[in-house]
Amino acid sequence: MEKITREQKMYPIRLRQLPGMPSCLYVNGRLPQEGVATVGIVGARNCSGYGRQIAWEYAKIFSDYGVQVISGMAVGIDGESHRGALQGRTPTFAVLGCGIDVCYPRENRELFEQIPQMGGMISEYPPGIPPIGRNFPARNRIISGLSDVLLVVEARKKSGSLITVDFALEQGKSVFAVPGRVTDALSEGCNYLITQGAGVALSPEMVLNELGIDTYREKAGNKKSKLGLASGLDLVYSCVDFRPTNYETLISECGYPPGQVLSLLTELQMLGLVGEVGKNYYVRLPIHCSD
Repeated sequence: MEKITREQKMYPIRLRQLPGMPSCLYVNGRLPQEGVATVGIVGARNCSGYGRQIAWEYAKIFSDYGVQVISGMAVGIDGESHRGALQGRTPTFAVLGCGIDVCYPRENRELFEQIPQMGGMISEYPPGIPPIGRNFPARNRIISGLSDVLLVVEARKKSGSLITVDFALEQGKSVFAVPGRVTDALSEGCNYLITQGAGVALSPEMVLNELGIDTYREKAGNKKSKLGLASGLDLVYSCVDFRPTNYETLISECGYPPGQVLSLLTELQMLGLVGEVGKNYYVRLPIHCSD
């Protein structure tokens, strides 16, 4: 653990340039690297399975492209963002609303232990400070302050995530939101942000392009699964996206007869690689590596 004051050179430049930032930070691990693109990801604690998947997938892709991922280690979208980033190649960082020696929430004990190994845990509160409710809205200004772009994955219209958005806008940061169904309460906040001018994050590439990262040359190569599957399984899997894909669309893209596509989809579901969300809509599932 290390205490870093505003007077020290190690204090983040991103925060130094903003008003209302803490006079010191407590760090377990290290701080985000200066000059490296950084995305903050926030969203609902009581999120949907789809929201969890999107957070994991986007964070993993950001991390693979060399982007640092910052979130708050809460249950739901925050936790899945950290988990996805940990499967990539770039460190992730958690900003806490308690002392950095306090594991909160307990459900994220593995993140509490893993994040400092690659990235860092950050707090403005001294060690031993418990998770007090008023600390969490305040810590959101640090999440947005350390980020170049803020991404909201799922949020209700009255949500703590929108507090982070307010901070980001005050700080002059770009805000993106993942759109959702108009009938879904968990998408009300994101859809509202889009009507107010937030960027539409239909894919992680749209956020990466905002950061000046050119993804187009690699996109075709990244679409293939490269999981060592048999050719038929590999082709069908490569056509399934992390957004729901219709069965008829898969038939058209794969070029296989409907019965064969259905059989391959069933096998992919048994392997835990694909899930069915709604009637005849399929999505990729996160691949949680054990090594």
